[in-house]
Amino acid sequence: MKTRRDRNPATQMFIGLFVIGLGMLFLLDNLGWLDLDLRVHILPTVLIGAGILKVLQTRTQSGIVIGGVMIAAGSLIMLKEIGLIDIGWRTLWPLLLIAAGVAVVVKSTVNRNLQVQQQLGPLDKSEADAQINYTAIMGGFKHRITTQDFRGGEITAIMGGCDLDLRQSSINGDAVLNVFVLCGGITIKVPIDWTVVYEGTPIMGGFDEKTVPQAGVGSSKRLIIRGYVIMGGMEVRN
Repeated sequence: MKTRRDRNPATQMFIGLFVIGLGMLFLLDNLGWLDLDLRVHILPTVLIGAGILKVLQTRTQSGIVIGGVMIAAGSLIMLKEIGLIDIGWRTLWPLLLIAAGVAVVVKSTVNRNLQVQQQLGPLDKSEADAQINYTAIMGGFKHRITTQDFRGGEITAIMGGCDLDLRQSSINGDAVLNVFVLCGGITIKVPIDWTVVYEGTPIMGGFDEKTVPQAGVGSSKRLIIRGYVIMGGMEVRN
């Protein structure tokens, strides 16, 4: 069963201002007051906006790095196309690859620290999966979680996909799962006794909820999904 709640007003204001600014650029270009090739500038604009949303939404260090890389990539492409920096694509693409590599290194460092913590205090697989942090960039993964104390976490899918199976898991109260989708997709399977509270914002994307409604009083086990689906899709089902 799905319910909805009010979203973060500050983030909603940013989205509104970003859409207004983008609309103003289109209008000024159509009026001839600006000479923009929107077919070229739309990609860096989307990257910058999506990167800012990712930084505002994330709770992890690796998420901040990923958002920063998106902002930097979009800014470099934008500055190149409008002629403020003189850099060729043969130089720009290696810089973008280096930035992507930095994001991977930071994420691997975080995962290594987590493994060290697990070695200091022995945890079984179900306990280690209680709070997740998954990133799929131009790829995908499938994962089944069986912990009986799922506490949420974060999933990022950029031109990739994620299939998360939680049907053998349980929640003690509420669990918050932050999601970020850009030109990708996420599928989440939940038990029938969970209530899904969706607080996300689809932007040229969609959220499809296919859980079975429960009769009577709502469940005390709630999965709260927050985040953004940009030019992609997300599905939650039993």
